[in-house]
Amino acid sequence: MFSNEIINSLLKALEKLEISFLFDKIQLEHPADFSHGDYSTNIALIAAKEIGKPPKETAKEIIESWKETGLPDFIEKVEVAGPGFINIWFKINALGKEIERALREGIKPLTFIENKTVIIDYSAPNIAKPFGIGHLRSTNIGQALYNIYKFLGWKTIGDSHIGDWGTQFGKLIYMIKMTERKGREIEDLTIADLEKLYVKFHEEAEKNPKIEDEARGWFKKLEDGDAEARKIWQACVDISMKEYDRIYKLLGIKIDYTYGESFYQDKMAEALNDCRRKGILKESEGALVVEIPGMETPAMLVKSDGATTYLLRDLATIKFRIKTWRPDLIIYEVGADQSFHFRQLFSLAQMLGYGDIKQFVHVPHGLIRWSTGKFSTRRGITIHLEEILLEAIARARKLMEGAGVAYDLNEDEKKKIAVAVGVGGIKYNDLKQNPRTDIIFDWDQILTLSGNSGPYLQYTYARIQSLLRKGKRSNLSDLKLSDEEVILLRTVYRFPEVVEEAACTYSPNLICNFLFDLAQKFNLFYDRQKIIGSEMESFRLLLSAAVGQVLKEGLNLLGIEALGKM
Repeated sequence: MFSNEIINSLLKALEKLEISFLFDKIQLEHPADFSHGDYSTNIALIAAKEIGKPPKETAKEIIESWKETGLPDFIEKVEVAGPGFINIWFKINALGKEIERALREGIKPLTFIENKTVIIDYSAPNIAKPFGIGHLRSTNIGQALYNIYKFLGWKTIGDSHIGDWGTQFGKLIYMIKMTERKGREIEDLTIADLEKLYVKFHEEAEKNPKIEDEARGWFKKLEDGDAEARKIWQACVDISMKEYDRIYKLLGIKIDYTYGESFYQDKMAEALNDCRRKGILKESEGALVVEIPGMETPAMLVKSDGATTYLLRDLATIKFRIKTWRPDLIIYEVGADQSFHFRQLFSLAQMLGYGDIKQFVHVPHGLIRWSTGKFSTRRGITIHLEEILLEAIARARKLMEGAGVAYDLNEDEKKKIAVAVGVGGIKYNDLKQNPRTDIIFDWDQILTLSGNSGPYLQYTYARIQSLLRKGKRSNLSDLKLSDEEVILLRTVYRFPEVVEEAACTYSPNLICNFLFDLAQKFNLFYDRQKIIGSEMESFRLLLSAAVGQVLKEGLNLLGIEALGKM
């Protein structure tokens, strides 16, 4: 790739000038304006401070040394700009050869990472509740990060830490027993029924608080391994997981493992004993806590009533994951409201020697809000993600029919495309925005063929595939290119850099930004330049194919289907 070759050749030029201490400081950036080159580096500004020379003079010396040691053959020219930046221009022919290579060999990462493992903790719905809109962001962003790291060569492991344990199951078991007395079997219940039973329990408890004690009794039985309690609990898990698998299939989500909270029940004692052996476990007002340097609030592992906390459960989880998979990195894609929890967890894991704190990353996400404010909820009832997805699919069908883009397709094709466009629109609306911020849910922004949306990218890709079906592309030759063609050539090769940056910053939105910019540039080219039947047809189809290749790869990383027809 261009950037790696530039850095390696610059290193030789710097070594010749005996500025070897700058080896790890070379940074390349793309100027905001193409008139300033394809890359720019501030290395001369950094070197000038170290060697005590003016930046411009240092930049000139670096360029001269670079020319002597040999510029890469794809570089057209290098110049000093501003206070001492070095701007770099590529040969257009070299950019053309790069897209030919990518079309021939496939898009490859800048650096293929070998022998590294990343675990991504994401989705984690709560058993006995339908998949809510609140779990969309973790599921969506987590899967995108999984795809990105896999593209870069990492061994990727996805784990959904499902909420399948806790006192709420005592309440649910109590209500199910009441239901069975009325002649209804648990096998007949749906996940919606389970949610309603849980809500009904709280309504009943307001009238009769004594049932809280009965619910606690059932959870105690569950903890003690009571066969009847266990059977009902397992049925709740099975009903829920069947529903989640159906939603995951609709979303195009595949998660490797679903080790829930129940899996770690027999592993918490060991984590607690690790704290004792380390001498950091203390009693405070009947609770067991660990004081963490730099944090005012101690980490509570066991409550004063003897109940264990999420923190202890997550600590046992980290120990299991490190022992089982030996990861280099564990990423938690969980809401921003859990930030302090993860600060405590990561610090505690390091104190116990489970791993270095740099191995653990919390990628927080914000809330989803309607354009008019917060999502409204019925008391105790989740806004079901499936309702949103089905409405998106119906709206996508109307969008296509209104725009006349699906007139030549049969009914089955129209249905499949409506699903891909509707679901893709929901996912893209989430991913195009910084994970850490709240996002606005606005149907007009989600399902549009003319803005920064999933359907716009899908339509651009389908447009390219239609072109490629009509004509034949050939290899690049010396041609006089339009401004639109040059801009596309100078944009499309950057995709692997964007993917790498998205991984390093845990920000899939960077890929969305790049794809939208690329699609806009392609559609401008499409509107201004004749493609089929022009003297430049073969090259323009080659360029279109390269743009299509990047759009497809990018959409795949985002978990969105690229449509050959639309």
